[in-house]
Amino acid sequence: MPETLTVDELLALYRTIKTIRTVENSLTRLFADGEVPGFIHLSVGQEAIAAGICSALGDQDTLATTHRGHGHVLARGLSLPHFFKEVMGKAGGVCGGRGGSMHVADMDIGILGANGIVAAGIPIAMGSAVAHQTRKTGGIAVAFFGDGAMAEGVLHETLNMAALWKLPLLLVCENNGWSEFSPTSEQFAGTLKGLAAAFKIPHQQLDGNDVREVALATRKAVATLRKGKGPLVLECVTKRVRGHYEGDPQKYRDADDLASLDAVDPVARTRVLLQEAGATREQVDQVDQDVGADVDAAIAQAREDSEPTYESAQQDVYTLNL
Repeated sequence: MPETLTVDELLALYRTIKTIRTVENSLTRLFADGEVPGFIHLSVGQEAIAAGICSALGDQDTLATTHRGHGHVLARGLSLPHFFKEVMGKAGGVCGGRGGSMHVADMDIGILGANGIVAAGIPIAMGSAVAHQTRKTGGIAVAFFGDGAMAEGVLHETLNMAALWKLPLLLVCENNGWSEFSPTSEQFAGTLKGLAAAFKIPHQQLDGNDVREVALATRKAVATLRKGKGPLVLECVTKRVRGHYEGDPQKYRDADDLASLDAVDPVARTRVLLQEAGATREQVDQVDQDVGADVDAAIAQAREDSEPTYESAQQDVYTLNL
């Protein structure tokens, strides 16, 4: 398996990272202008994890994501118009505008759903891994979760069952150091490495803002999972740039911590990787232009879309005539 990435592969990863960043920044403005209902939780600063992990997945694979899951579904391939329509509550959204930011799902491309409950996507992904194993699809399931899930019992139960049954389950922790408004160290006494070791599950810690490191490590992990050797844990250390929710002033964070964010920015770091690999400035700038145009077009389509009808609110909720 290659130990590096080609220029084209890096450009593809950069396009994904830039798309997620541009979408999230656009949502900041749309939310402030009242065009997005409900709460949103942005993944600014964590884009390299979504891009790197999803770049290694195949069509048959599945994933479950979190309340901070915009990047995951976009990296998996959800179309921009369907995404914006959903988050803006429009009828043409991938879930008919009924799910919104925290409940984006698209089974056609293996997105089992985002989830507003901490750690709740983990057992859903494990169930999908059981299905892959039982049906012999050759696929794997990915459970994205944050460090706030480390103290949740359902993670511990999932690790136990996945290890016992040697499930094709990739557990990806986006460790941004914060569980809502508390540092991770104040809400979990152990470590994820130690927790994985308790169940004899291999654990690898990665620089989550280095997309090359994440992509290459995930390729190896996925290859191992497809051999039926049981679950793996990737702990991707990153930085949360925006607050827990959009509008959170983050008064609980040190000024030095916030000031250090630019130094590890995954967009800037990927541009450096591209330069080192031989990509031209024109190639990278063209990606920026294309992404900006695509996002603007998708937002325009969402604004023109209709609102869901009252009757549609009950569709797919109740089963009739039992």
